[in-house]
Amino acid sequence: EVQLVESGGGLVQAGGSLRLSCAASGFRFDEYVIGWFRQAPGKEREGVSCIETINGMTYYKGSVKGRFTISSDNAKNTVYLEMNSLKPEDTAVYYCAAAQGSILVALDEEDYEFWGQGTQVTVSS
Repeated sequence: EVQLVESGGGLVQAGGSLRLSCAASGFRFDEYVIGWFRQAPGKEREGVSCIETINGMTYYKGSVKGRFTISSDNAKNTVYLEMNSLKPEDTAVYYCAAAQGSILVALDEEDYEFWGQGTQVTVSS
């Protein structure tokens, strides 16, 4: 059974940090790109960052570059999203997802076949 389980969300003040985790199971982890997406209330879901687990290549949405860092621990089948200098506009439910292929899939949701249930991140001003 394929599972993606997010954890690490919570409430933090603006300027603070959180680290999200995405634990994967049920598929060949190193054959997939793992992406982080988020959906704020009343807004469409958007891609944040992704990583090609086999070689560590990464991609970031422009607004999070320099603040968020994605990494992968292949021994644990887990991808992390370190979020620093958080802003109220980062408030959203954060989802991780898996896409087979290379980093060229970037953050195109249509390419992601497995999704987690999400974890809430709330940044207060």
